[in-house]
Amino acid sequence: MPFNFCKDDSGFDVNTDLEAANTGASETVRRNAGEKRSVHYSIAPTFKNEFYDFGHIEVERIVKANDREYNEKFQYADNRIHTSKYNILTFLPINLFEQFQRVANAYFLFLLILQLIPEISSLTWFTTIVPLVLVITMTAVKDATDDYFRHKSDNQVNNRQSEVLIDSKLKSEKWMNVKVGDIIKLENNQFVAADLLLLSSSEPHGLCYIETAELDGETNLKVRHALSVTSELGADISRLAKFDGIVVCEAPNNKLDKFTGVLSWKDSKYSLKNEKIILRGCVLRNTSWCFGMVIFAGPDTKLMQNSGKTKFKRTSIDRLMNTLVLWIFGFLVCLGIILAIGNSIWEQQVGDQFRTFLFWNEGKKNAVFSGFLTFWSYIIILNTVVPISLYVSVEVIRLGHSYFINWDRQMYYSGKATPAEARTTTLNEELGQIEYIFSDKTGTLTQNIMTFKKCSINGKIYGEVHNDSNQKTEMTKKKGPVDFSFNPQADKKFQFFDHSLIESIKLGDPKVHEFLRLLALCHTVMSEENSAGQLIYQVQSPDEGALVTAARNFGFIFKSRTPETITIEELGTLVTYQLLAFLDFNNIRKRMSVIVRNPEGQIKLYSKGADTILFEKLHPSNNDLLSSTSDHLNEFAGEGLRTLAIAYRDLDDKYFKEWYKMLEDANAAMDERDERIAGLYEEIERDLMLLGATAVEDKLQEGVIETVTSLSLANIKIWVLTGDKQETAINIGYACNMLTDDMNEVFVISGNTIVEVREELRKAKGNLFGQSTSFSNGHVVCEKKEQLKLDSIIEETTTGDYALIINGHSLAHALESDIKNDLLELACMCKTVVCCRVTPLQKAQVVELVKKHKNAVTLAIGDGANDVSMIKSAHIGIGISGQEGLQAVLASDYSFAQFRYLQRLLLVHGRWSYFRMCKFLCYFFYKNFAFTLVHFWFGFFCGFSAQTVYDQWFITLFNIVYTSLPVLAMGIFDQDVSDQSSMDCPQLYEPGQLNLLFNKRKFFICVVHGIYTSLALFFIPYGAFYNAAGEDGQHIADYQSFAVTMATSLVIVVSVQIALDTSYWTVINHVFIWGSIATYFSILFTMHSNGIFNIFPNQFPFVGNARHSLTQKSIWLIVLLTAVASVMPVVTFRFLKVDLYPTLSDQVRQWQKAQKKARPLSSRRPQTRRSSSRRSGYAFAHQEGYGELITSGKNMRTKIPPPTSTSGLEKTGYNSTSWIENLCKKTTDTVSSFSQDKTVKL
Repeated sequence: MPFNFCKDDSGFDVNTDLEAANTGASETVRRNAGEKRSVHYSIAPTFKNEFYDFGHIEVERIVKANDREYNEKFQYADNRIHTSKYNILTFLPINLFEQFQRVANAYFLFLLILQLIPEISSLTWFTTIVPLVLVITMTAVKDATDDYFRHKSDNQVNNRQSEVLIDSKLKSEKWMNVKVGDIIKLENNQFVAADLLLLSSSEPHGLCYIETAELDGETNLKVRHALSVTSELGADISRLAKFDGIVVCEAPNNKLDKFTGVLSWKDSKYSLKNEKIILRGCVLRNTSWCFGMVIFAGPDTKLMQNSGKTKFKRTSIDRLMNTLVLWIFGFLVCLGIILAIGNSIWEQQVGDQFRTFLFWNEGKKNAVFSGFLTFWSYIIILNTVVPISLYVSVEVIRLGHSYFINWDRQMYYSGKATPAEARTTTLNEELGQIEYIFSDKTGTLTQNIMTFKKCSINGKIYGEVHNDSNQKTEMTKKKGPVDFSFNPQADKKFQFFDHSLIESIKLGDPKVHEFLRLLALCHTVMSEENSAGQLIYQVQSPDEGALVTAARNFGFIFKSRTPETITIEELGTLVTYQLLAFLDFNNIRKRMSVIVRNPEGQIKLYSKGADTILFEKLHPSNNDLLSSTSDHLNEFAGEGLRTLAIAYRDLDDKYFKEWYKMLEDANAAMDERDERIAGLYEEIERDLMLLGATAVEDKLQEGVIETVTSLSLANIKIWVLTGDKQETAINIGYACNMLTDDMNEVFVISGNTIVEVREELRKAKGNLFGQSTSFSNGHVVCEKKEQLKLDSIIEETTTGDYALIINGHSLAHALESDIKNDLLELACMCKTVVCCRVTPLQKAQVVELVKKHKNAVTLAIGDGANDVSMIKSAHIGIGISGQEGLQAVLASDYSFAQFRYLQRLLLVHGRWSYFRMCKFLCYFFYKNFAFTLVHFWFGFFCGFSAQTVYDQWFITLFNIVYTSLPVLAMGIFDQDVSDQSSMDCPQLYEPGQLNLLFNKRKFFICVVHGIYTSLALFFIPYGAFYNAAGEDGQHIADYQSFAVTMATSLVIVVSVQIALDTSYWTVINHVFIWGSIATYFSILFTMHSNGIFNIFPNQFPFVGNARHSLTQKSIWLIVLLTAVASVMPVVTFRFLKVDLYPTLSDQVRQWQKAQKKARPLSSRRPQTRRSSSRRSGYAFAHQEGYGELITSGKNMRTKIPPPTSTSGLEKTGYNSTSWIENLCKKTTDTVSSFSQDKTVKL
């Protein structure tokens, strides 16, 4: 280390803390913000040599402000970012290297080299080089286009402007030119250019507000505050230019919530924590300006450290194809060796008799050398088993599937005019094999909009509409919303449909008034007026914004606050309350309270928090009200609403003074300060009087519940990975029906050490396996071949009733230790997994864990920059163009605007793509084995001379012209069942997950089928031609007639076969199949005509042969016999299979045919309520520490008197949209109705 640190009097060891930060092994030293340190150290003159260790691994960072020359010695990265893969110089070599990693491309290159050797070339070289160059060029253009857009995105970011302090002047600089140590100025609503140490701001005490949606997905504002010594610099450019502090801090890392360092300035040292740092990707909000010093730039920023690398993605079918190509090449080598040995034997025993006749020179060619050359010749001839047209066709089919996704109107979101987009064309069939979905929460499952929906006050529910017979009814637009015109300051976006609450307010119900008064007083919201005189709320959490806005609309308007007072307007009257104490929220207390004195001198404690906590603090006289409120909370929780209990207490003046004196003593204590304060909070928050409860809706995106249910029926596991709080994530889990009260147990892993996490995981596994059957034994060690079956057995017996919740700090320990296998095993046994407070990198690590150990196809979906790593890591990455920018979309493989479209993307487009691609491959291999292996059988009758059985033009055109379009039509348009049936019966998705439609077994079946067809194609005509004569008495067994007969039989057989394989007929299928046969005969007669012979006499010497052969009735009988012998076994087998062992798709197809005329109506999904067990719906997206800020006054601007005229004031700072559309939406349970009605019948 380049510094020598020593401890100060308080025991603060900077050296130890920095080492801990570098290793990520200890927590940040806990100190009050801005506290001065008397740490003494000397800077060694040789630090440059010690800065890097072990091959340029940075172990700590040293940055001096306003000194580029000093900082350049460390060779820190600049602020330019690179997400692209290529540049002009590296594109060609890197792209070619990537393309030739595909075994088929290397295989065809090898064949091309062989065809360039005249001694062994039996086919011309252009038959290989043209399609090979075409495929490589098409792929290169696609890759270049993709990378061009990455470059464009990089340039857009790198060329953003920022004000940088250079030579004592603020100059506009591009982001990419910003250097470590620079001081830059940010203005309101600007993105932060690099990771900065906050120096000063426009707010009091050096505070600034930031939005971190790009980092953690949370849109609620967070506070950062500068050191008091630097906040004094203000906006004085001359003083900022003279600032020469040196920061010593941790090396670049990906930990978003930790930062450890020391600032040395003016012979004093100051500790730096995360609260002093503003990270790249954040947006400055509600702060006019701030100045910051660049600590990390470009790739060293925590955002880029979490972004992950762009990976080259290939589908499982691509990987299988690589294996199969190697197998086929080995098969060809075996065939070549057999034929080469046959040639050597034939040359030795029979060939000598032909030497004189063929004018060969004696000794010029021995048998072994002849066999060697024949081997390579047959390798060239037989290479059509895997023609390059296969890969051209695959790319065309994938392109077609991509366009179908882009053109799907049912995935078009009219709200933002956003269509679905396939941003890659190489992964479509993988969409049909997904087993695990990793989803973000905020903005993906939810709209990130909080709406006050219901409340319970003094045992009565408000927010439900009743009909004339006093029965609860669905809220519809027939029952108009409450008219808030009596309140000129009401939020016009707020809607509420229960008029009885307004009536209770007007009647002066004291409990209702007290309830709304509490909502207006007990919070951390800040208010201000903009230039237009409009009231704006700065909300630290969207929950609080919803509650304060509701109180505002009902006439209790929060107006302003100072460190000592809160001013609200109660039904038109301004009332100022004295703020005596603020009992802040934290994750242990799960509640917050304020103690205020009203104008009458009464002291009141107002509290809100989790019902499970607050109910324990109630006075015994609340039992009856507690019972009814608990029932209401159960109902709210069952509807997926976020709930808070509301209570108050009247305090005696003398008691409060004694209590407050003890609180002051506790705050001044050096030992056990936090424990003493917590105890005093507990003491005063007792004997509370219950007022009721609130129910806020974190609005789910439309169709989320139906989508989750449908995907679950398709045996797809959904894991939620979110940076949000545990309670919030759990509540959304219940709202989405991922979590239910019917579950046997919900395991919560929240250990703070590896030992604790290991113990919790093993305890959970013990509970799970202890209650399951013995199927779980041996699960981990079972072979992969049996693992899918065993997994399904275990999941059927142990899962469906369990869920796993794990926190980010616990997950960090689990992923970085030997217990990750325990975590994975437990998680995979659970129906639902929710990971809370996870960093972007942890999201990617979870995906990688499942990819590596489960060998399952994964999909990640998110909408923010914090999801980019996860999207890049998964096999399929999907970006939602939502509220948090386009970073996720730019990094994704597919994008759309709503989570509900995922159902159609997977169950329809994904399943069809997989089904079509598998059908295409099966047919293609069958067709080419049947076509190619005829040469093998012919070799035994032509002296193993590498003579082709077909003429060269037929070989060239067979895969390009005669059979290409029908198989393309099938691969692009075919479907076994309709799109609606695919959605209604999610179980149809399972064959893709189990990889049933194309695997090694299916490949061998196709090979055997092709071998059988090749035998029929060769030996039936051969036997018929043997000693046969034509109708005119002439011999017809010439080589060319034999070739024409076999070629005609082959074209007809493969055309009939694809007609049998086609499940869904379109006009295009008919035109392509029957048109290909017509094209074959047209070209055949043309090539054997006099006209073409006169033009190219050397290329087409067999004049009139086709006409002569095909006018013979015996030839057509041979063709018919060959076709029947080839096809009848297939027809028989398929008929018996469908009749005796029908698959689910066979059954659904039969059902479709039966229901074409009379399709039954879908039954409506009944409303479900979870009343089986008591569950708290508590979820509060709040952070600890705001109470201290409020009471200290650090976040207060200069106090402005409350306005006297309030007409026309409107809240614009807090978003709230109408939720009546969601409540009026009539959803139908098509998934349930189909699976119950059809699958039982079938």
